[in-house]
Amino acid sequence: MTHKKSIHFEISERKILLRVLDLLMVFLGVYILSLFFHFEYIEMRIENSVAILLLGIYVMLFGTIFELYDLQKASRFDSTFKNVILTASTVVLFYLLTPILSPVLPNERMQILYLYIAIILSILLWRLIYVNLIESPRFYKRVLLVGEISNIEGLVKALNTSDPNYKIVGFINSEASSVEAIKYKGLPEFEANDFLETIKKEKISEILVASFNSEAIMSEVYHDLITLLERGFKIRDYTQVYEELLHKVPIQFVGKDFYKYFPFSRSNENKLYIFIQRAFDIIFAIIGLLFGILLLPFILIGNSIGNKGPLFYTQERVGKNGVPFNILKLRSMVVNAEAEGVKWAKKNDSRITAFGMFLRRSRLDEIPQFYNVLKGEMSVIGPRPERPFFVNELARIIPFYETRHMINPGLTGWAQVKTRYGSSVDDSLTKLQYDLFYIKHRSVFLDFNIFIKTLSTILYYRGQ
Repeated sequence: MTHKKSIHFEISERKILLRVLDLLMVFLGVYILSLFFHFEYIEMRIENSVAILLLGIYVMLFGTIFELYDLQKASRFDSTFKNVILTASTVVLFYLLTPILSPVLPNERMQILYLYIAIILSILLWRLIYVNLIESPRFYKRVLLVGEISNIEGLVKALNTSDPNYKIVGFINSEASSVEAIKYKGLPEFEANDFLETIKKEKISEILVASFNSEAIMSEVYHDLITLLERGFKIRDYTQVYEELLHKVPIQFVGKDFYKYFPFSRSNENKLYIFIQRAFDIIFAIIGLLFGILLLPFILIGNSIGNKGPLFYTQERVGKNGVPFNILKLRSMVVNAEAEGVKWAKKNDSRITAFGMFLRRSRLDEIPQFYNVLKGEMSVIGPRPERPFFVNELARIIPFYETRHMINPGLTGWAQVKTRYGSSVDDSLTKLQYDLFYIKHRSVFLDFNIFIKTLSTILYYRGQ
């Protein structure tokens, strides 16, 4: 069997494609303006290289903040349209506010409007092509799942919501099954005897092996996998794909050989990284506390009207290596909110005051925690610290839960920017998966990514 590879753009390729074409289209739009509309505010010439570079940086930065490079949102033109408008508006505003690097304001102020419209139209034109071409079924990656019936449903549900171009077309049961065996009807099941023919007939471009026990794989399936591998066919393990697409560690599928899945980031022992992170923590904590002092009069007024009670409160949390510490926050719940015992905070929690909801959504309630950052009890970025009561409960139910305490907790983290506020054991499991992904892949780039996504969370008012 010869395998004819189908055209498919990987996640990283699509993100690069989006960024590069966004930039090229914006520069092309500015060039067309200068050619046909007597546009003089910014011309595509060598002497304007600083101004052109600044425009490109702003497009990339604010495009990231306003989620232009979120593949789920980029696959829908309605969400893309909204995000392009927000990006273009912010880019032009900041471009006007940096006159030292950007060109001198033109005498004809309408040229600013021309630039604004050119940015919007140039990006939207390319994104329209992207949605209707790159996101069309002809570029889907058609995947065949090989694994045990008991594992397939959970994997399919997780992967089907991750990448719009990653399509699982069916599965092959890797175990010998009897007539009485439970069947999974969520996907077409192909016969193991027709493995190679199925690859050709269904135009499969990748095989995903989801077997916890390689010894249980039927000999004919194992033989066909070896044959395909020798012919250069792409075969991947489910944990690799799960992390790549969902950006979290699949701990619910990890067994006794857990150590294979947790080769934690070298950054955890990298002295230079630790130094840079601590320097960033101190600088950012000082800026954050100064910002909080500036807002304090307004917060005091809001607290007296909508909170009625003490402004601050402390609460015991679990820190690095399980050492407890007292976290400092602005109070967002009614006084004595836990008079009836410790409870999960949940969506639309009646204990949260009107002003407290604003503090949570805007993340202003977190500002006093910069004091904990200065003390070294927390970092700006890391897993959110949890209360001892919940840690004890969750550690009994969720495997590897306490591994999240191997680094300093943070003000914001990968779980906070990837999922909503947790109010159950299932939510805590999801948060732990993201926390372990961060610990496993921790780096300056990932920290910067979290920082940018946190800005998106605040701007889109997605706080707790």
